[in-house]
Amino acid sequence: MQISNTAEQAQQSGLHIIQQLLPYNERLPLRSLNGLDLVVVHCTELPSLEISREYGEQVIYPETRTGNCGHFYIDLDGAVYQWIEVERVAHHVRGMNERSIGIEIVNAGRYPDWYRSDQQLMADPYTAPQIVTMKKLLQRLERIIPGLSWIAGHDELDKELVPAEDNPEILIRRKVDPGPLFPWKEVMADSDLTRWPENSVYG
Repeated sequence: MQISNTAEQAQQSGLHIIQQLLPYNERLPLRSLNGLDLVVVHCTELPSLEISREYGEQVIYPETRTGNCGHFYIDLDGAVYQWIEVERVAHHVRGMNERSIGIEIVNAGRYPDWYRSDQQLMADPYTAPQIVTMKKLLQRLERIIPGLSWIAGHDELDKELVPAEDNPEILIRRKVDPGPLFPWKEVMADSDLTRWPENSVYG
């Protein structure tokens, strides 16, 4: 299902979703919306939407000719794009794909040295338009998928440690997004979702 942009919905949410489905969208497995209960918040850890698209289009799984991607992408100016239909299972978080929707926010993160031990600071702030759009998108999703009840950061669900590229004796987090600059309190103020019950990395 592509999230529609009827006049009534646009008026209710003030949100226009741009449809740009990835080439392999229809090769991803279908699922029932009744089984969705989780939203996962990511940042792209890439500096632009264009580069994110290049990564999203890459085929990582040759047996299905699909790749890693979220369902929605929020650009720096607040524009929101749907790359995968919500009734399809996207590869965006280990072990939780079948039950979740992935929202990717364009943010450089640790780019381009994701796995260097001396480059682990997430210092790129989110833009005000991105946060406004994030709140509106959550409200839209909550209306059309009543079973949604949880929200988590990628870093709360994937806590694997990996050897640093510059020093394999140092272990670093594989995933740290959306990071300490993501304004959880502001985003959650207008949402009925509940933070994931595990201990939050950044509170």
